[in-house]
Amino acid sequence: MRLRFVITEVLHGLRRNLSMVVSVVLVTFVSLAFVGAAALIQTQVHKLQDDWYNLVEVSVFLCPSNSPAPTCAGGEATKATIDSLRGVIDDELGGEVSKVYFETKAQAFDAFKQQHPDGMFHGTQLTVDDMQASFRLKLADPSHYELVADVLQGRDGVEEVVDQRAVFQPLFLALNRLSLLAGGLAVVMLLTAVLLITTTIRLSAVSRRRETGIMRLVGASNLFVQLPFLLEGAIAALVGSLLAVGGLWIGVRYLVTDWLEKSVNWVAYVDTGDVLTVAPLLIGIAVVLAVVSSVVTLNRYTRV
Repeated sequence: MRLRFVITEVLHGLRRNLSMVVSVVLVTFVSLAFVGAAALIQTQVHKLQDDWYNLVEVSVFLCPSNSPAPTCAGGEATKATIDSLRGVIDDELGGEVSKVYFETKAQAFDAFKQQHPDGMFHGTQLTVDDMQASFRLKLADPSHYELVADVLQGRDGVEEVVDQRAVFQPLFLALNRLSLLAGGLAVVMLLTAVLLITTTIRLSAVSRRRETGIMRLVGASNLFVQLPFLLEGAIAALVGSLLAVGGLWIGVRYLVTDWLEKSVNWVAYVDTGDVLTVAPLLIGIAVVLAVVSSVVTLNRYTRV
């Protein structure tokens, strides 16, 4: 009997404040969509870092004949210098470097010709002698680049040590800023949702003061009186969160998986599984915000 009464009161409350309930649903949907988008962007960043950072290498460029670098004062790196550097890599960095590849000047020129078949670079005709040899180091842990650089940078015959991860930093920075923007918008929209839930519950409580007064007279507890209002806010927020999950799922499914992944298939993208992973977080945020907002409001308008 009590359960039926509570369900009836919840349905009446939703019907009486239908426009406000719809507003709560829509605002919750938009705000949680931003929260989910921020989480998915961060997931995408981590996937790109895991994939790309494991592929990139540290390039140790050896001195060419005309380098102004102080470590190249002796001219082009000789075979003895190269052998010495190889020994340093094997002995001092053996645990940090999983693979070493040496690229000669001729091999560097062949790679250059694949990119520039005419041998021209910025209007200048280049030859094998204009290239520089290099070591390409595959690190066991890409995050230990600085340790490797500290050992090799400044040694005779080494002009420059370059971490190829730097190429991807602008992309990761842009994605992180986009994630922060989405998170900021989500905070604003969540605050709006809280205010709407509070207003909706307050209007519902005021419009049903007579019913709640009668319930008080027959000895109803605070929980029993407040439960229909709590459920109204929770249901509206829950519907909004489910719409947000559904919207993110559709967006990832058709925009990322069916379109972007087929157009650029060498990148690891977020998928619908990631959306389902984020879904409990979105639903939890919605329900917690609705319950907290409702309790704060009801303690003022329905408590004895």
